[in-house]
Amino acid sequence: MSIEKLQERKQAEKSEVESYFNGMGFDRWNRIYSDSEDVNKVQRNIRIGHQKTVDDVLAWLKESGDLSQMSFCDAGCGVGSLSLPLSAMGAGSIAASDISKSMVDETKRRAEELGLDLRRLSFSTSDLESVQGSFHTVICLDVFIHYPQQPAEEMVRHLCSLSEERLIVSFAPYTPLLALLKRIGQFFPGPSKTTRAYTLREDGIVRAARECGFQLGRSKLNKAPFYFSQLIEFHRA
Repeated sequence: MSIEKLQERKQAEKSEVESYFNGMGFDRWNRIYSDSEDVNKVQRNIRIGHQKTVDDVLAWLKESGDLSQMSFCDAGCGVGSLSLPLSAMGAGSIAASDISKSMVDETKRRAEELGLDLRRLSFSTSDLESVQGSFHTVICLDVFIHYPQQPAEEMVRHLCSLSEERLIVSFAPYTPLLALLKRIGQFFPGPSKTTRAYTLREDGIVRAARECGFQLGRSKLNKAPFYFSQLIEFHRA
């Protein structure tokens, strides 16, 4: 496939994701990442799995020292599942961004509802490619599911360029079983279908980080029915 065709495909998929999460996708995932009972069994299990990943990240961060002296980038923040508890833990500053304006607005609304210090939180609508700045720790959870292998590795390199000390990412790992379920519509029946999903080879993600001067730290695989997420922490060597 030519470079032009690849760029066109990349832009089309990005537009598809943006449109979905500003529309019906926002309503669905806002319910999933909340206490709402208006979810089906599959969605409830995704909620449980994602929360496991968030809880692991928060535990790792808590072990790392005085969070008030650290800056964080939550790239692909969704509705604030990570940013909000991290702020409540006393993080120095958090830049929360998402491709969906609806998601960002909901994160801000939830922060205000919780009475969090908005002086330490900033919000922006941005895709991963456009995130800029310099942060002690950059975190990107369950966003790479929208990226094929090569673009995902490019995003790892970009996120590494924003990180002074640490990068934490999670993604759906490649396995023979998950490879057969490449499209997210094959996970979800009927009206629960959403955007396409990609599984990624861990060795490519690790290699991309190492090329940027980061070394592999901790890793953990979180699983729940219909949820598979490989969580990896990298540190600047």
